[in-house]
Amino acid sequence: MKVLIIGKSGQLASELIDTKPNDIETLALGREDIEIGLIDSIFEQVTKFNPTVILNASAYTAVDKAEADIDAAYAINSVGVANIAKVCKANNIRFIHISTDFIFDGEKNSAYKTSDRTNPINVYGASKLAGEKAILENHLDNSAIVRTSWLYSSYGNNFVKTMLKLMKEKDSLSVVADQIGCPTYAKELAYFIWKLTTQQTINFLYNWSDLGVASWYDFAIAIQEIAIECAVLNKKIPIKAISSQEYLTPAKRPQFSLLDSTKSHQIYSANHWREQLKVMISNQKEF
Repeated sequence: MKVLIIGKSGQLASELIDTKPNDIETLALGREDIEIGLIDSIFEQVTKFNPTVILNASAYTAVDKAEADIDAAYAINSVGVANIAKVCKANNIRFIHISTDFIFDGEKNSAYKTSDRTNPINVYGASKLAGEKAILENHLDNSAIVRTSWLYSSYGNNFVKTMLKLMKEKDSLSVVADQIGCPTYAKELAYFIWKLTTQQTINFLYNWSDLGVASWYDFAIAIQEIAIECAVLNKKIPIKAISSQEYLTPAKRPQFSLLDSTKSHQIYSANHWREQLKVMISNQKEF
């Protein structure tokens, strides 16, 4: 099996490369190698490599910046995705695409199922939903969208690495406590994606996050506790719980975006987010 990974510099793509099964040949491409906004660029790489599967780990993820940079967000998250889908359709390639919990409005009071109504409340979420619809419109057989939430890893920029850096530099922190979801360790998501890649038949929609539930404040408290336990940090600082109204951002966030990943966890078993966080932090060398 040959798998083309698009978005090689991101945290998920990096984990996909690290966790690649030995019997799968991969080619990882970044922006310097492939322009997903140009369908001919995708066709060129597909013709050269002849993949069985394309994993799209590329995305415009600057949630606040997207509010003023609408065209750029849609170019990557919608137009680019549509182009990949068209190439996959024309070449009978399985397409596995990564989406987000931000396609939901956060008004629900229980975990979101794949069948729940989507209603994004910011540009980033709307652009990701447009990408999902583009895949659906191309009627791809045996392909999948995987929605995930609060992604972090040892690679790239993410909440965990930002918190570790701030906890080392600052005397105190304030973190939002009224946005609820679940952290996702990108390495475990990568293992799940490889599982989907090698299954004979797959569904069209999946949710994936680790087990449990948390606010960003809960997440920050756990990061500090585990980092001190693992000797990654050597001091404890006060962390204040604040509301979203006290930390206004250009993009509105869903108040509740917990994903129901039950069906996905039947395919690949998950661990609690605190356990996964400890695995990541205990192996963290720099932040």
